[in-house]
Amino acid sequence: MAFSVAVAGASGYAGGELLRLLAGHPEFEVRTVTAFSNAGERVTAVHPHLLDYADMSFVETTPDALVAHDVIFVALPHGQSGALTAGLSERALVVDCGADHRLTSAGDWERFYGGDYHGAWTYGLPELVRADGVSQRELLDGARRIAVPGCNVTAVTLGLAPGIRSGAIMADDLVAVLAVGTSGAGRALKPHLLASEIMGSASAYAVGGVHRHVPEIRQNLAVAGGRNVSISFTPVLVPMSRGILATSTARLAPGISADEARAAWESAYREEPFVRLLEHGQFPSSSSVVGANTALVGFAVDEAAGRVVTITAIDNLTKGTAGAAVQSANLALGLPEELGLTVNGVAP
Repeated sequence: MAFSVAVAGASGYAGGELLRLLAGHPEFEVRTVTAFSNAGERVTAVHPHLLDYADMSFVETTPDALVAHDVIFVALPHGQSGALTAGLSERALVVDCGADHRLTSAGDWERFYGGDYHGAWTYGLPELVRADGVSQRELLDGARRIAVPGCNVTAVTLGLAPGIRSGAIMADDLVAVLAVGTSGAGRALKPHLLASEIMGSASAYAVGGVHRHVPEIRQNLAVAGGRNVSISFTPVLVPMSRGILATSTARLAPGISADEARAAWESAYREEPFVRLLEHGQFPSSSSVVGANTALVGFAVDEAAGRVVTITAIDNLTKGTAGAAVQSANLALGLPEELGLTVNGVAP
């Protein structure tokens, strides 16, 4: 018998991507979809590409609308899911795609988000391996509360964590510059995201260490074994609807050769179903992962600078959000990790 599923905040981009993936999941049956301003509208009026939901309409986002389901995916803006999820049954599996339950530090939450702190849940990045050798995949088994990582965080973490954990790179001088698609800013109307503003242009934002994903990146790399983690993180808005291309660099640890460094990434991702380390000299493009729950990682060593360079491509809505949510839910419920997900992108 299929698990009954509700999706809160299903009218947004992340919610729509969840619905797209869940439509092809053989063990999940979406029974309720909620929204705020779109409550009462048909799903296809907001997401015309989701024809499987032509007979469904959004209902108001309340605990009562969600409570009677086995699995509840929450795709709300930061600061809105904590109060909602506090009223849900402990029996249900709740997967939060927002930021409210990612950070383990109340101080970091106050500094970068503000408002009430609702505590940290089991972190939904299965590929992250802790310094003690325990993977998040193991911790997700049987979990009932899961926090999905930020999309930028996923790209940077997957690019750097293997080197941190192995000791191949230093954690105190990290730099990441990301090209980010506009859907990462959500569906709300914002002047700087209008086509006339974004087309033919690229612009940096949240410059100088103020982006809300900074503490989460530091948190992950510390979990992987990094000491005195310090990262300069700069996102750049580019004219594409979805995708992230993250260029992350770090100093090679003393005495580590280029081949030894690469071996850390090869070992980390050799058996991973959704992360692929590319061959020597190959680097990914964001278009290769559109619609896929895949992260492609290119690796190089800048010998002159003594730095490792990784290029990581993900779809911010799939592996960066909804795909990670489904992948983590599969693990929590004891289902095959790959169920309902694809490694194949859409091209051209």
